[in-house]
Amino acid sequence: MNKPADIHSTETIALWIDGKKQAATSKRFGDVTNPANGTTVRRVPLCNSADINAAVAAAQAAFPEWRATPSIRRARILTRFRELLEAHRQDFTRLITEEHGKTLADAAGSLQRGIEVVEFASGVPHLLKGEHAEDVGRGIDCHSMLQPIGVCAGITPFNFPVMVPLWMFPVAIACGNTFVLKPSEKVPSASMLMAELFKEAGLPDGVFNVVHGDKEAVDAILTHADIKALSFVGSTPIAKYVYETAARHGKRVQALGGAKNHAVVLPDADLDFTADALIGAGYVSAGERCMAISAVVAVGDAGDALVEKIRMKAAKLPIGPGDQHGVEMGPLITRVHRDKVASYIDKGVSEGAKLVLDGRGAKVAGHEQGFFLGASLFDHVTPEMTIYKDEIFGPVLVVLRVNTFDEAIELVNSNPYGNGTAIFTRSGGAARRFQNEIEVGMVGVNVPIPVPMAFFSFGGWKNSLFGDLHVHGMEGVTFYTRTKVVTTRWPAGDVAAPGLNMPTLG
Repeated sequence: MNKPADIHSTETIALWIDGKKQAATSKRFGDVTNPANGTTVRRVPLCNSADINAAVAAAQAAFPEWRATPSIRRARILTRFRELLEAHRQDFTRLITEEHGKTLADAAGSLQRGIEVVEFASGVPHLLKGEHAEDVGRGIDCHSMLQPIGVCAGITPFNFPVMVPLWMFPVAIACGNTFVLKPSEKVPSASMLMAELFKEAGLPDGVFNVVHGDKEAVDAILTHADIKALSFVGSTPIAKYVYETAARHGKRVQALGGAKNHAVVLPDADLDFTADALIGAGYVSAGERCMAISAVVAVGDAGDALVEKIRMKAAKLPIGPGDQHGVEMGPLITRVHRDKVASYIDKGVSEGAKLVLDGRGAKVAGHEQGFFLGASLFDHVTPEMTIYKDEIFGPVLVVLRVNTFDEAIELVNSNPYGNGTAIFTRSGGAARRFQNEIEVGMVGVNVPIPVPMAFFSFGGWKNSLFGDLHVHGMEGVTFYTRTKVVTTRWPAGDVAAPGLNMPTLG
């Protein structure tokens, strides 16, 4: 990183400002690598404050006209945008796989979940309806209005280059706001393609802008006076920093942080079904998902058989480049992150956990420079161990043993994270108790990754969320609007003038 651009040998990504590609004024650039082979495929500018200022200025200039655009016209543009996303599915999946490493099928699935948010946002004329009450007082009516708040910004992570940005900007723009997106500098290309397609759909210039960069760009966004709201997804330490800094500068903030998602497995669970579900939840996308299951809580005598079934299935998991047929787990995002995840496996062994399956020796023929790590499985992990306490964000699954269902609930609720959780059982009573008592924002019953549909909100509790509102769904609409209440009277000739006392409207 922090290298001068070599525009003669590698494509340099542009910014998208005021409806067109623009070169950055910053002279710092970073590498975008293909994690399957370790090669540099593009260069990305690391924006400075001048670049951020230019994007915000374009968004600010576009806001008055876009705010005044009828919601039905905004919805029609979103509908055309959705159609273009559908038409360019293969382009998006190729870019996601090339820059992130996940399989084409996984990339396509994440794209679909993003498209569903655009579908939800296309219903904005209905979503923006306020409330009306007639005759709250003699001859007096009252109604509420939902209005946009101005320039909004989004800072998104590397693991979902399309889906997570689509959680944010379609809802914000549908509500009449303008938007500045800073995607992860590791995966910039998909955001640029979305910007081009949004313009093709008819979006006015300046309504949607894309910038790139590292901490310098982030800090410029957090402190910019003209940005009114900020959405973020990333690790808990950075989410806390983003929330505190942006809120201190007067912004509305939703900052989604890290996770340690538990799956509680009761003895009555279908263990074959559960093991298959946990393989997908723990290892697909190389475990680089905030909703990945990373801790399994085996209750009673469920442990031995479950661990063996997971071990057998995980050992056969096909690993390789995400664009190859039959591959189910691709590489990790960078060499540095791959080595960090491997160091957690070292730590787990040194702290006394039982390493049932070791993925450190994984090799992919013809891709020796790729950032691959095989599936790893630990058993007899305790809450004091580092591999349980930290969010590893890699293909490492840990199993803890408890004797009772009560202990399982207490274990999950004692964890500082509260993003997602799941229970595997045939008991409706146990599932109902779990969903009521568990202190986690998203719960699955025999569903390992309970990511809600777009018309529900996505977000966790405790250290997995900083702010009051989740993303998309009606909470997203609430986040990107502010409420105005209007009280109206049209006096007739026989109505007495208001007195000097406090009005009661009665």
